[in-house]
Amino acid sequence: MRSHKTELIIPPTAQSDKNAREVVRAWIAHGGLHCSIDPAIWSNEQGCIGWGILLSDIARHVADALNKESGLDKQQTLQAIRKTFDEEIQSPTAETKGEFLH
Repeated sequence: MRSHKTELIIPPTAQSDKNAREVVRAWIAHGGLHCSIDPAIWSNEQGCIGWGILLSDIARHVADALNKESGLDKQQTLQAIRKTFDEEIQSPTAETKGEFLH
């Protein structure tokens, strides 16, 4: 059951896995990104590899979803995401602010 009318569903595979763990939740609210992150899932330097894989997997899922929903080319979508990601890392359009909530 969703607790907010715009909350996304939990994938069935995650629902059926007793060891499943939510690691990222992101919202666009009041004109900005607001997210909850579980940094402990990968919490050391090696963990940066895990976060990199997660972000690249998300990009590929987005490209696949946009292909299925809108017919956009997966490779062109991935190239656009990567270009924007690299630009945003180098020169952010907004500061990262907020607090870490435990």
